[in-house]
Amino acid sequence: MRRASPGYNAPSENYTLAWSSVMRYLGEYLVKSRSFKCSLDSAKRAFYRAANSIFGKIGRISSEEVILQLIRCIPVLLYGLEVCALNKSEIASLDFVINRFFMKLFQTNKLIT
Repeated sequence: MRRASPGYNAPSENYTLAWSSVMRYLGEYLVKSRSFKCSLDSAKRAFYRAANSIFGKIGRISSEEVILQLIRCIPVLLYGLEVCALNKSEIASLDFVINRFFMKLFQTNKLIT
């Protein structure tokens, strides 16, 4: 006769499973939907946090070379997007974030198209 594993004889209690509308998996936030969908809110938040912390350290009077190193923050925003099928509004949302970043980076109020 085959012996059961130690976890098999664990006391049987009634556990409840909490349902959630958002789940984090491998750094991506998956949203409850009829089709596969990712949330971009946490990626945008992490991008703004990284960029603003660097802006806070270097200030507005740094050289162009130092300021251009801020472009290295963009992968924080784009991490894992290849698994998500983005619709037009999500692409526009990411485009807005990147445009505002470059407007702040190059100290301009004019949108470059």
